[in-house]
Amino acid sequence: MQLKPLFTFLSGLAKHNERPWFQERKATYDQLRGQFEEDADFWFQELALLDPALAGPEGNKNLFRIYRDVRFSKNKDPYKTHFSAYFNASRAKEVDAPGYYLQLGPNGQTMVAGGLYQPDKAQLAAIRQEIDYNADALKAVVAAPDFQRYFGRITGDKLKKGPAGYPADHPEIELLKHKSFTAWYEMPDADVLSHEDFRAHVLEVFRAMVPFCQYLRSAVAP
Repeated sequence: MQLKPLFTFLSGLAKHNERPWFQERKATYDQLRGQFEEDADFWFQELALLDPALAGPEGNKNLFRIYRDVRFSKNKDPYKTHFSAYFNASRAKEVDAPGYYLQLGPNGQTMVAGGLYQPDKAQLAAIRQEIDYNADALKAVVAAPDFQRYFGRITGDKLKKGPAGYPADHPEIELLKHKSFTAWYEMPDADVLSHEDFRAHVLEVFRAMVPFCQYLRSAVAP
């Protein structure tokens, strides 16, 4: 993907977030979107080799639309100012299973992330149960050098107190407090634009995420 033309286009869109400006440059958008789709195909295929669950019949590559849903938002800008994609092993919904997320855009919007954001009640209970039984495996994933290099820790909203059913002095109470289990790696614009092989770098970061997603998937698997 040609990153400088993409950032130029998205920076202009941020300043002129309106339909006439976008429609006049629709051909440019379509070309850039096509290049992003090619990169997304590459990441999905390579991830399927690293995480075989994605290679199965439920493997899903989801490219998010640039059009914003403004129905319930105070911000009525019609367009997002980034490109994004999500790769997981479920076709039921976009983000209902542990997976891998990429967001690419100027002004500090670029990130590689993954895990499970806002799991439903049953999934959350299953992950907490797995932590209760097998926290050492999760802590080993988080302590791995590549995970530490890019992500450092598990992120996501947490309860102020421990969840019901677990004692306040549980040795893994801080992990059990999580309501989301995610990890984030943010890239400044200068790093994105100066990278010799951005596509390969993203794959390297995704590779560091694989054991984390596999742990979560094994916890929520029926």
